[in-house]
Amino acid sequence: MYNYKLTIQYDGTRYRGWQVQGNTDLTIQGKLEGVLSRLTGQPVELHGSGRTDAGVHALGQVASVKLPHPVEPSELLGELNRYLPADIGVIAAEPAPERFHARLNARSKTYRYRIWNSAIPNVLERSYLYVLPEPLDVAAMERAAADLVGTHNFRSFCGLKRFKKSTVRTITDIAITQDGAEVRLEFTGNGFLMRMVRILAGTLVEVGLGQREADSMPAVLAAQDRAAAGPALPAQGLALVRVEY
Repeated sequence: MYNYKLTIQYDGTRYRGWQVQGNTDLTIQGKLEGVLSRLTGQPVELHGSGRTDAGVHALGQVASVKLPHPVEPSELLGELNRYLPADIGVIAAEPAPERFHARLNARSKTYRYRIWNSAIPNVLERSYLYVLPEPLDVAAMERAAADLVGTHNFRSFCGLKRFKKSTVRTITDIAITQDGAEVRLEFTGNGFLMRMVRILAGTLVEVGLGQREADSMPAVLAAQDRAAAGPALPAQGLALVRVEY
């Protein structure tokens, strides 16, 4: 078997998420595996760096796949993009070491959440933004975010009520920037729990709206209770930016 690393972009608007599901063919993994199986003539299993939820986008998702025969990367790239739908694109294909696994070998991931902080609409990018007309106090959000950086138990920010595995994760950086009406929140860490980034963003937005104190994050973390954190913001504002190995 010959192992390959694929870097993938997708508009997640019409999909039910990354992972293959038995009740729908509208998944990113399913579309990619379908094309790869067509190219190889046999079933193919693709391993993504992580599962993005329904409606979430990606600028740099990474996947690994083992094929039964060697393929020139340029040929693989061309064939994939020829048959994939227009809202999924493979931007790089390269041979990978035999033991490379996109999820198990990932060292860090960066997600970006985009907020359109204005009552004036941004029509052309509405599928990639969360619209919030009320003004945000970005400085307060930055102060709160500083207490979330580091290694913590993020159970309060986990979207699953029952999670048997460890909820300890390390966030190495949270960058909050404002460019005109757009506020961007970028989270980099060694891994993220289900809906964790959207819940982090929702909690920081509450700080920005004055609904929660900027120094309240240690208490939210200590509670280890989903009810202590803010809401999960809508999926369309979130994108997986890059994965580091």
